[in-house]
Amino acid sequence: MTRVAAVDCGTNSVRLLIADIDGDRLTDLERRMEIVRLGQGVDRTGRLAPEALERTFTAMRSYAKLIDQHGAGPVRVVATSATRDAANRDDFVAGVVEIFGVEPEVITGREEAELSFTGATRELAALRPPRPYLVVDIGGGSTEFVLGSANVQAARSVDIGCVRMTERHVRTEGGAPPSPEQVAAAVADIDAALETVRHSVPVDEARTLVGLAGSVTTVAGIALGLETYDSARIHLSRITAAQVHDITRRLLRMTHDERAAIGVMHPGRVDVIGMGALILDRIMREYGFGAVVVSEHDILDGIAWSLV
Repeated sequence: MTRVAAVDCGTNSVRLLIADIDGDRLTDLERRMEIVRLGQGVDRTGRLAPEALERTFTAMRSYAKLIDQHGAGPVRVVATSATRDAANRDDFVAGVVEIFGVEPEVITGREEAELSFTGATRELAALRPPRPYLVVDIGGGSTEFVLGSANVQAARSVDIGCVRMTERHVRTEGGAPPSPEQVAAAVADIDAALETVRHSVPVDEARTLVGLAGSVTTVAGIALGLETYDSARIHLSRITAAQVHDITRRLLRMTHDERAAIGVMHPGRVDVIGMGALILDRIMREYGFGAVVVSEHDILDGIAWSLV
């Protein structure tokens, strides 16, 4: 048995998994998530903001204490979209080395996709959904598309994420919902990206859509009618395209306060969930999926598995 620690630092959140791995079994000891918005303004400035870096490092210091308490090792820290795009990513690297004693791996979109696929599909075999799977990881800055059965057949990362789309298209005051024109512009942007995915990923071959990350799990929690977030009920749930469309439509018409009042909503996701849901909705519409299987296991689990 090996006790490992995996840290995933994305555009919107930083997450930790400490787990024991024994053969084909992964047992959680700690699974934590903090919304730090590391990608704040990166699409506009090309740099990581000092306050965003400090929020991220604060969360990481608490994670380092947990890793020490559990005696976990090896440790792998993976950074994704925001740090790939930032001119000052060396500041991020130096902070991570100081906190964890290991250098973060600023991975490519392809590597991110492969880790997500491993984490999401390792336990799907027992459910026997038809293959190939199209695994879609909707992050803050980018979305990864991975097609495969037992292994990855094709993958593509595109720069449509819930934070990036919100910063690029949603300009409202006082917590008002986005205008129809803003939503239409976002739809055009998302659909253009989905068309580029078709050039490198044969999405029409997929038989099961698997959705990952906070936007997808939040939509699932709403669809399931949960009063509070319950990862056990959300994990491996099946949400129809009609449910996704209805929830997306409602979210895009809500004010900030109305979204914040939803029981399953994480406070750090309130202002970006509309665009996250819209990305999922457009994927299902454009690629013709009638349902999505929702997985709570994703790139974080893939990072953990990679350590053994």
